[in-house]
Amino acid sequence: MELDERKLKILKAIVRNYLETGEPVGSRTISKYTDLNLSSATIRNEMSDLEDMGYIIQPHTSAGRIPSDKGYRLYVDNMMQEKSDELSKQQQEITEMKEFLTEKVEKVEELLQKTAKLLANNTNYATMVSSPRFAKRLKFIQLSLLDREKLLCVVVLEGNVIKNKIVTLSKDIDEETILKLNILLNSTLNGLTVEEINLGIISKITGQAGEQMELVRQILEIIAEVVGSGDDMKIYTSGTTNILKYPELSDSSHASELINVLEEKNQLTSLISVGESGEENTGIQVYIGNETPVKTMKDCSVVTMTYEIEDGVQGTIGIIGPKRMDYEKVVENLKTVKEQLDEAFKKN
Repeated sequence: MELDERKLKILKAIVRNYLETGEPVGSRTISKYTDLNLSSATIRNEMSDLEDMGYIIQPHTSAGRIPSDKGYRLYVDNMMQEKSDELSKQQQEITEMKEFLTEKVEKVEELLQKTAKLLANNTNYATMVSSPRFAKRLKFIQLSLLDREKLLCVVVLEGNVIKNKIVTLSKDIDEETILKLNILLNSTLNGLTVEEINLGIISKITGQAGEQMELVRQILEIIAEVVGSGDDMKIYTSGTTNILKYPELSDSSHASELINVLEEKNQLTSLISVGESGEENTGIQVYIGNETPVKTMKDCSVVTMTYEIEDGVQGTIGIIGPKRMDYEKVVENLKTVKEQLDEAFKKN
C-alpha cells in the first residue's frame, strides 16, 4: 500500500503533535491539526492503515498512536526534501546575488579598514572595528534516529538557516528518550544566542538529562558550534603602535602582549561580545581595567559602540587606550563614526 497525500499529512500531524506534547495522538486531535476536514472515523481508518504499514504504533490498548522509527524517517526525509525544493526554486536568485554581494563585501571591507585607521589617527589610541554579522538565534532543534548507532541533529537558526550534524551513539536509545530530549532542548534553548546559553542553562539541561548527560553535552557542543560560528566575521585594527606613546603601557613585556593581542585578533572577539551585550545593543559602553574580558588589557580602558546596518545585522567599534584616556574625545569620535557608517550603509 502506497502512502498517499492524505496519509502523509496525517502522519506529519501525528509526529508534530507527539513532539509537542509527548502524549499518544488520537483521531480527534488529528482532526484539529489538519486541513483535510475529515471525520474522526475516517482519520481512524487512515491511522489504522498507517499502523499496518509500520509508520505509527499503538503503545497500549485504547491509547492513541505514536510515530515509529519508520515514521520518523519518512517525516525527516520529507522535511529535508521540502527544504531542498525551496532551495532549488531560489537557486537562480542566489546566483544573481553572488556578484552583487562580492562587490558589497569588498566595499564594506575597505570602508571598515578606513574607519579603524581614521579613529586611530584622531584619538592616538589603538582601534578595532568588526564586520557586521547577523545575530544568530536558535529557532528549533530536531533529534531523529538514523539507525541504532547514529543520531541526526538538525539545528534551525533564525532566518531558516538549517545545519545538520550526525552524532555517533555510544549506546542504544529509544524513541521516548529522544522525544524527551527534543522537548528539553527546545523548551530551554529556543530564541537564545550562543552568548545567552550560559553555564546556568547548561547545568540545568545536563541535570535534567539523567543518563543521557554525555549525549546532551555532545549536542550542546554542536549547537554552540553552529549558533556561535564566527567564520563570517572579520576584525580590522589600526594604531597598534600608539600604545607605545603611554609610559604605563610601553614597558617591553606589557607592550609585547598588547601588540600581540591586537595583531592576532583572536581575543578581540570577547570585546565584540561585550560590545553587543549592552541594553538594546546601542549606546556607548566603557570598560575600565579589570572590567575588560581580555586579561592583558587590565591596565587599559576599552570604549565600544555597536553600529547597525539593518535589523539584526550589527558590528562593533572599539577604542583601546590607557585608563587616563580622553573619554570625551573618544566618545565624540565614536558617535561621529557611527553616524558616518550608518549613512554609508544606507547609501549602499
